[in-house]
Amino acid sequence: MDLSNQSLVTQFIIVGFPDLGGSEALLFLLLSISFIFTLSGNITIIALICTHRQLHVPLYIFVAILSFLEIWYTTVTVPKMLTNLQNVKTISYVGCLLQIYFFHSLGITETYILTAMAFDRYLAICDPLRYPSVMTTACCFQMAACCWVIGFLGPLTQVILLSHLFLCRSNRVEHIFCDFAPLMSLACSDIALNVKVDFVINFFIIFVSFTCILMSYFKIISTVLKIKTAEGRKKAFSTCGAHLTVVFLFYGSVCFMYVRPVKINSPNYDRVMAVIYSVLTPMCNPVIYSLRNQEIRKVLRQKLAKLF
Repeated sequence: MDLSNQSLVTQFIIVGFPDLGGSEALLFLLLSISFIFTLSGNITIIALICTHRQLHVPLYIFVAILSFLEIWYTTVTVPKMLTNLQNVKTISYVGCLLQIYFFHSLGITETYILTAMAFDRYLAICDPLRYPSVMTTACCFQMAACCWVIGFLGPLTQVILLSHLFLCRSNRVEHIFCDFAPLMSLACSDIALNVKVDFVINFFIIFVSFTCILMSYFKIISTVLKIKTAEGRKKAFSTCGAHLTVVFLFYGSVCFMYVRPVKINSPNYDRVMAVIYSVLTPMCNPVIYSLRNQEIRKVLRQKLAKLF
């Protein structure tokens, strides 16, 4: 095919949710409530941790960093979904690539933050005598900084390869926001390399981080089962419950979406999975950490008691 005669795409139309049948207003309301709840919940957790000295320990510092990340993770996509429901469906070529880059950068950063949190719990439970000297506040922030740097380097190769594709078939993106697979489907040039690189990078990131988490929890469970008292075992497990719940929610939805060598599912499947990992999972995280964590519950009750 002579690509020189093909027209270049300069902006895209995000198809969004095409089969709502007049329910756009209802979905707009639900997404708005979810977005506001996610922002307010994560901001509340950050404020509680920053303003109470008893929470200035690595476990809660990581929770605050994760909440900060979730705010930006949802902000990258949800506002555009809302404007899409108001029939503002266009996005520039550069804007689309930037949305893909920041969405995946923040997602990769989250995988590493969750891995760092698993290591923190492993060290606290399996090697408690060394924990205060190893997991200092400085070490905690250094680990978090590494997660952010590696996360923002993660999707660069994929975005660069995507930017070199010749997109000429259409400017309609069959998704609710810009992503690699919907844009690659618009290419006239060969996408075999892009598909392979996407699969390898996504599989490597998810496999390595999830394996590290599983190994940490295997050690944690082995150590906790050796504790003689039921109260001791319960206390040890209570610090891990919220983290494990978030891990399975996040990795479960991401694996179903991205760890596949070819596009084998329908656009509607992709839309549903995208809503789960970009809207519902970040919305659940503040609830999980506030309900399953005794210290945060205690501080939250104290704050509410003072207010009311």
